[in-house]
Amino acid sequence: AGDLLSDTLGISPSQVDFLRGRGFLSDYEFDVDASGGAGALHHGCWAPRRVDSMAIMVVDALRFDFARDHLPKSIGSRLYPSNITHSAEPRGKSKLFQFVADPPTVTMQRLKGLTTGGLPTFADITGSFGGATLDEDSWVEQLVRVPWQRRRYDKSSRIVHKPQIAFVGDDTWVDLFPTQFDDAHPYPSFNTRDLDTVDNGCLLHLPRLMGRFIGLKTGTQLLQMSPDSPLELIVAHFLGVDHVGHTYGPNNVHMDKKLHQMDVVLSDTLDAIDNAPGESCTALFVFGDHGMTEDGNHGGGTLDEMNAGLFAHFSPGCHAEDDEGLSLDGSELSGPDAARAFESIHQIDLVPTISFLLGLPLPFANIGGVVPDLLPTPKRIDSERISHAPELVTPHAAVALALNAAQVWNYFFTYSKTSRDLPKDRIRQLKDLLDSASLTYRDAIDSSIRLRDDTGKENNREAEYYDSTAYRQACSLFKLFLAESTGLGKTVWTQFNEVGMQLGIFIMFVAWLGGNPFWKRFVRPSTRSAVSHGSPKENTAPSKDSSPLQIFEVVATLVFMIFTCGVLTFGNSYIEHEREITLFFLSVLCLIVLRRRVYISRHQRLWAALPLAVAICARVNDVFVTGHGLDPSLRSHRAHHPAVFIPSMMALATIRRHWFAATR
Repeated sequence: AGDLLSDTLGISPSQVDFLRGRGFLSDYEFDVDASGGAGALHHGCWAPRRVDSMAIMVVDALRFDFARDHLPKSIGSRLYPSNITHSAEPRGKSKLFQFVADPPTVTMQRLKGLTTGGLPTFADITGSFGGATLDEDSWVEQLVRVPWQRRRYDKSSRIVHKPQIAFVGDDTWVDLFPTQFDDAHPYPSFNTRDLDTVDNGCLLHLPRLMGRFIGLKTGTQLLQMSPDSPLELIVAHFLGVDHVGHTYGPNNVHMDKKLHQMDVVLSDTLDAIDNAPGESCTALFVFGDHGMTEDGNHGGGTLDEMNAGLFAHFSPGCHAEDDEGLSLDGSELSGPDAARAFESIHQIDLVPTISFLLGLPLPFANIGGVVPDLLPTPKRIDSERISHAPELVTPHAAVALALNAAQVWNYFFTYSKTSRDLPKDRIRQLKDLLDSASLTYRDAIDSSIRLRDDTGKENNREAEYYDSTAYRQACSLFKLFLAESTGLGKTVWTQFNEVGMQLGIFIMFVAWLGGNPFWKRFVRPSTRSAVSHGSPKENTAPSKDSSPLQIFEVVATLVFMIFTCGVLTFGNSYIEHEREITLFFLSVLCLIVLRRRVYISRHQRLWAALPLAVAICARVNDVFVTGHGLDPSLRSHRAHHPAVFIPSMMALATIRRHWFAATR
C-alpha cells in the first residue's frame, strides 16, 4: 500500500512511515508499538481490517421503495426506532441508501459488477457465449487467495486457521465462482414461475450457517469450534421477490406475502447481529441487484429498474456511541459537478467498501469509489482494553479514499497502454484532479507531522495532530476524482455505436436476402455462376432439387430470429442463459443444413458435413475458451493471441468458400 501511494500520489517515504506508525496503513511485517500511541491494530493488506465477519443478503429485485416502505419489522424498526418499543439491549447502527445499478439490469451482469467493481459492457454481455465463470479479479477471489495471517482481525484472534466462506441461494453465484465457496448450496434460478424453492433453501441453511458465524461468537466459543467450522462471510441470495414480479407484477398480494417473508428472515438475522458480543464487529448488507418496472420486468435503464435499495447494519461493537462515521456532501468543493458526485451510491462503490472492511486489496479493475459512511473506525487494542477513536474518522477515511484513487488511476494507466479507448483530454483532466487531491492530502499529512513534532510524541491527545478540515478537503477531492473516473468508464465502456449496429443489421439482412432461394429464379444462370466463382456449365448441371429443403432452412432461420429477437428479449432471464439457448438453436440449424448438403452433394460428402463441424466447434469453444479478452486484468488465453486468431479466420474463410462452391 505504501508503494502504491508513493508511486501514484507522490507520498514521500516519511509520510508513509507516519501513516504506518499511526496505524492508518497496514504492513504485516511492521509491528505497531502500543507505546507509540497508536495501539496494536488489526491486520489488513492495505489498511486495517474493520469487521470480524460479514453477511451479504441479496434480495433479488429489491426496489428502493420496497426496502423503505415494505419491510417494517426489519429495516423499518432500525431506521425509525421511535415507532417501536425500545429494547433493553444496545442496537447497532443502520443506514439505508438508494443503490444505483448500471444497465443491463440483469442478475449475472450485476453480480459481476458487485464483485469486481467493473462496469457491464456490450462485450461483457456477449462474453457469456464463452462461459459464465468469472476470470476478473474480485473480492471473492481475494478472500480465497490472501493468507489469513495478513488480514485476520487482531493479534489476539482465537482463530489460527483460515475461516471459511459460505453461500446459499441463486446458482448464478456458483456459475461465476465455481470453486471459491467452501460451503455452497446453490438452487436453480431460471424458472421464474417457481416462487419459493430458492427462498426455502435459504431459510433451511441460513440458521445453521449463522451458528458458525465468527462475529456472533465469544472468544471462548471460538476456541471450542473445530478449525474448519468458523465462517467469516455468508452470502444468501433470495429470488422470490424477482420471480413474483415476473409472474404477477409488483402490485399483487403475492408480492405482499413474499416481502413479509423477507421481512421476517431479515428481522431474525438483524436481531442475532444486535446480540453479538460487544468486543466483535459484524456487518450486514441487504440489497437488491436491480429493481423492476411496474409490470415486473427488468434489464433496461429506467429509474425503477436501476434504483435498488441498500441497507447496511453494523453490530453494536463496531462503533463508539459518538462515532457517526464520515458523511461527505461536497460542501468543501465548488461547482455543480462536485455536488453531483455525492448524490447517490452506485453498486460498484460497494466493492472497495467491502474490500476495506475485510482487510483485502482492491480488485485490479475496480473503478468504484469507497463509501466513507460505511467504514467504521478501526478499533485500537491497548494493553488492557479495546476502544474506538472517533476523532480519527476523517484521517482513516482519507487513507481509504487515497488508496482507492491510486488503484483506479493505476488501472486506467495500465488500460491506456493496451487500448486507445480512453480519450486523452479526459485522462489529462483526471490526472489534474488527482494531482490536486494528492497535494491537499500531502499537505494535511505534513501538518500532522509538524503538530506531532511540536507537541511531542508522548502527547496522548492524538486528535490534536489532525486538521479535520484539511483531511476532509482531501477526502472530497478524492471522492470527486473517483466519481469522474466512474463517469469516464461509463462513457467509454457502456456506450453503443448506433451507426455501426444499424450497418451490421443492414449487412445481415443483405446476406440473408442473398441466400434466399426465391430470388434466384429472376437471375440469369451466368450471373449466379459469377457470384459463386463457377462456370455456367457447372452451375447448370442437373442436380437434385433442394428447394423444399432450402425453404425449410429459411423458415427455421426466421423462427429462430423471431424467437430470439422478438420474444426472448422480453424475458429478463434470457441474457443469463443466452449461451445455452443460442448454441442449441445453432446446433439445430446446422443439422438442418447438413441434411440438405448431404442430399445434394454426391461426390463431396466431406465438405457437405461442415455444418456438423460448426456445431462441434461451438461446443469445444464453450468448454475451453473463457473471457472476452478486452480487459487487461483478465487471464490471457491462447485463443486471443493474433497467431491463433488470424490463421483461424483465414481457415474459416477458406472452408466457407469450398463449402459453398462444393454444394452448388
